[in-house]
Amino acid sequence: MESSMSTVSAGLLLFLIMDPLGNIPLFLALLRNVKQERRRLVLVREMLIALVVLFVFLFCGQYLLHVLQLKQESVGIAGGIVLFLIGVRMIFPQQGGVFGDSEGEPFIVPMAIPGVAGPSAMAAVMLLANSNPGRTVDWSVALFVAWFATALILLSSTYLYRWLGSSVLTALERLMGMLLVALSVQMFLDGIVAYVQPLR
Repeated sequence: MESSMSTVSAGLLLFLIMDPLGNIPLFLALLRNVKQERRRLVLVREMLIALVVLFVFLFCGQYLLHVLQLKQESVGIAGGIVLFLIGVRMIFPQQGGVFGDSEGEPFIVPMAIPGVAGPSAMAAVMLLANSNPGRTVDWSVALFVAWFATALILLSSTYLYRWLGSSVLTALERLMGMLLVALSVQMFLDGIVAYVQPLR
């Protein structure tokens, strides 16, 4: 990631990594059994948690990994495993919902993490911070703008409940599961390659 990247380019990169359009079916499935009057509040809460997590990684990510003696490749591999398990359960849902007992509200996992603040987003903000530490304000603005655009799109997903039937929602849920499985495998393989490459 080049240090000459503009704030606009960084914001666009983070927005694409957060993938709000791809997250809509996942969020709809997770909010299916949440009371109508609570859905927007839950979404706002999860988005704020994701924003806090990403800012923590922007300012403290490298220190955290150093203290825990973890490599960025490990974060990518772990994220790939988590997404794979989520994707499989979306394709072959268990009784009670994709994530098991779905009667309660989702909290932090999997909406905030890894839904919005996923391993790729965490790695991206850390790389931005390392590429040019003197531009922390620029990276902070880029992160907030990307998050705000993502939040607007995901908050509007609640209105889709009025237009989508259960069969359409189920189809989108399983399609998203297939995409998540493919993405998780690629993320896992990229992490393995990045980890093994220096050893060679």
